[in-house]
Amino acid sequence: MPTELTLPRYMTRFRCIAERCEDTCCAGLKIPVSPSDARRMQPALAAHPAQAEHLRRSAGPESDEGTGQTPFLPMHPDGTCAFLDAQRMCALQRGHGEDALPDVCATFPRVVTARDDHWELSGSLACPEVVRLSLLAEDAMRPESLPFSSALIPRPEAVRNLSLDPAEGYTFHAESVRAALLRLLDREEHPLATRLALMGQLAYAVDDFYFRGTDAFGEETRTRAEARLSEALQRFDDPEAREAVHREFSGLALPGGPCVGLFTSVVKARMAARGGRVREWGRNVLESLGLEEGGPGDLDAAWNLYTRRWQALNAARGPRLAQYFHHYVAHFLWRTSFTEFPSLLAYVFRLALRVGLVRLTLMGHPKVVALLQEPSSPETPEALELAVVETVQTVAKHVEQSPEFLSLTEGLAGTGRGAETLGKVLVFASF
Repeated sequence: MPTELTLPRYMTRFRCIAERCEDTCCAGLKIPVSPSDARRMQPALAAHPAQAEHLRRSAGPESDEGTGQTPFLPMHPDGTCAFLDAQRMCALQRGHGEDALPDVCATFPRVVTARDDHWELSGSLACPEVVRLSLLAEDAMRPESLPFSSALIPRPEAVRNLSLDPAEGYTFHAESVRAALLRLLDREEHPLATRLALMGQLAYAVDDFYFRGTDAFGEETRTRAEARLSEALQRFDDPEAREAVHREFSGLALPGGPCVGLFTSVVKARMAARGGRVREWGRNVLESLGLEEGGPGDLDAAWNLYTRRWQALNAARGPRLAQYFHHYVAHFLWRTSFTEFPSLLAYVFRLALRVGLVRLTLMGHPKVVALLQEPSSPETPEALELAVVETVQTVAKHVEQSPEFLSLTEGLAGTGRGAETLGKVLVFASF
């Protein structure tokens, strides 16, 4: 076990608010059941034969290696967990204690990563309380170091591990690469769009040798590869280098309408698949932006409307808006390791895509529209916070892990490497 736990400050404040939460983590999420989960749940499942049979059937026959496909907890047609009882409490936990829960249920919304000599704890934005705590407080993303405590890590055996083998350079150098991305994020003399472009340029600079499966860090070539990586990570510490990227990026005239069309197609697919809160949220956003029908002309008009709203909101609430999106990007850098992606450039592309989607849908939120109509209203700060929390949480829980969004990402990013992917980073960073 490690001796130290590193976490953003908001996670030191996190407490589940249970029945006071506007959503439930027992709906809208797919919960995998690992073999160890299944063994742990076996005694409790005796009281739930229908659900036990569902898990048995969904696991499929065992392969020659002794495992079948990963089953998921059974869900009702409305997307709620089949173990959610009439009091909207977990029947497994109520009847058999927390030990009967799958790892995901026991740890959510916590996400733990095992690094070199410490573990890191962050939270999932699919939880509304995590969104509030991580985005709304000025100091929310400030790193904290605490003595390791098993009370904060319910299932230590379920943590993600990063390789410490120097030959696996992609994961071995992950901390120093992420530190460089965080330094770029903190260069607040530049707009967020420029900082995303800088991250893309950094990723492109190492794209030919720093990626998943690279052999550049073998014994014979490791010294040269590490020197190249170090040089690239430090390049944009130079103010002149950053300013050059800012000038070039600011001069680009990038099309917005086609990107609006891509995001709109994903939102409509989620509305059809989910219904309920997601359908209402999506309908409000699309109608507000004039996209309920969705023709080519509507897309350019929606882009222009989005741009005008963003500029007006930034003029009225610029510092708060900047904080929310700074924290949103910082959360991604903490919560999602780029080693889960085939390349650093693919990771930055996903980040830019997410920021663009959240910004577009936020500008379609009814509370933002009302706020812009009455910018001096005393309810304005609270209204903006409510709109930000609902938008970010809805996108995190229902959109960005959906088949439609993942398919869009893979289709746009391709291999996730090369100049074409960099170009797409710049397009979506322009949002």
